[in-house]
Amino acid sequence: MEHRENGEPRTYGNLIAGEWRAARGGGTFDSLNPARRSEVLGHFARSGELDVEDAVSAAVAAQPGWQRTPMPLRAEVIARAGRLMEERKEELARLMTREMGKVLTEARGDVQEGIDMAKYMAGQGRMPVGEVVPSELRDKRCFTERVPIGVVGCITPWNFPMAIPCWKLMPALLAGNAVVLKPAEDTPLVAIRLAEILTEAGLPEGVLNLVTGLGEEAGAPLVAHPRVRAISFTGSMEVGNQIAATCGKLGKRVSLELGGKNAIVVGADADLELAVDGALWGGFGTTGQRCTATSRLIVDQSVLGDFQERLLGRVARLRLGDGLDPATDVGPVINAKQLRRVHSYTEIGRQASARLLVGGKVADEGELGEGNFYWPTIFTDVRPEMRIAQEEIFGPTLSVLPAQDLADAVRIANGTRYGLSLSVYTKDISRALWAVDRLEAGIVYVNAPTIGAEIQLPFGGVKGTGNGHREAGSTAFDEFTEWKTVYIDYSGRLQRAQIDTEQG
Repeated sequence: MEHRENGEPRTYGNLIAGEWRAARGGGTFDSLNPARRSEVLGHFARSGELDVEDAVSAAVAAQPGWQRTPMPLRAEVIARAGRLMEERKEELARLMTREMGKVLTEARGDVQEGIDMAKYMAGQGRMPVGEVVPSELRDKRCFTERVPIGVVGCITPWNFPMAIPCWKLMPALLAGNAVVLKPAEDTPLVAIRLAEILTEAGLPEGVLNLVTGLGEEAGAPLVAHPRVRAISFTGSMEVGNQIAATCGKLGKRVSLELGGKNAIVVGADADLELAVDGALWGGFGTTGQRCTATSRLIVDQSVLGDFQERLLGRVARLRLGDGLDPATDVGPVINAKQLRRVHSYTEIGRQASARLLVGGKVADEGELGEGNFYWPTIFTDVRPEMRIAQEEIFGPTLSVLPAQDLADAVRIANGTRYGLSLSVYTKDISRALWAVDRLEAGIVYVNAPTIGAEIQLPFGGVKGTGNGHREAGSTAFDEFTEWKTVYIDYSGRLQRAQIDTEQG
């Protein structure tokens, strides 16, 4: 922890036009260690509309010069940032564990994902960004190119405080946009460290601006700002729908990556031990706090008893604790509010007559009582229409649903408003491909859990999970660029497309 000389945690400002500034209103908020609520990591600027205005103005001023910087040179900045992240991986991971709570091995993976995205996007800096297309007229050339949108607002969540900002920032910056980043209020310090790295890597002043604060006080003004041309948001469906409505009224580009109610389908012929491995990792990795986390297990009734017995035996051995402790399997929930939300769904499940197999309570024994810990929870006898099988909980809770056969399991898996990530376990390739064709999700896994996306492939969902955009992979540029079509006529005379095409 970084302290001032008097032992108090540091106070951090916003990054605006290359300077770190206090919030205009002078307010601050604290970032706490979710494993130990008494540990304050720092005091952070509680930004408002005036701070957002300053950040957007800085971005507007910096964007033209950054756009005119050749893309290979922009890529060099991103490559240097990736190398700096790699050099500081352990430091960043340990900070992330203290601020977000995920176990250290997962925090290292979060940082590695940011490094990988930097490397991937830096490599795109010398790749084609358009195409040459033949004209129907003589002595005429046609081509397309991708151009930056302008100033982009990026609003990121707390569960992947390094990876998701990198998913957005690296392609947005490489494309030639200036960015205003509003990170989640639970993990501002990780975002500040990322901004410092990009600045050290040579990003010009004002190209990246960062404002910390609450969503309604800093995020909402960013979304509504008339000079912000596009918004990229990852978070809840409820907030995403509000952002979509605002952007729709303003005619503004918006990319939404929202929630999931992801399921693993366990077929009658599945490798049950492998499926249990997937259920544990998918359901309790990151304490269930992933948009791709497994929250439903849809199991063929012929193997349901055996599967549940194996699963319960493994869950009983999971260890809760501080993510910096190598013995810890499951870390804390992000904050006290989310802890209450997770427990409220336990009560909802009980009231609906689902049967609680394990967990279902706040872990407040000994040192666990100093943090936001919840025992891994499994419900069985769950019906597809129950709220615990329909609504995103975002915590360490699994619902087990029986299925009559694979077709019934696929029907149940598709029976939510979400469509992010679904998985099927089977040893039969024909059955696997049959399910892949019918599962309604942006991401489908076979014999692997619902988590584990790689940055070189598109990421995103269908139905209520998003609005059609994809992040990462070959589609990373899509949300941050516009197509420009160029016609060059060197014939020296007026030529009319569709009319003069038969001239000799």
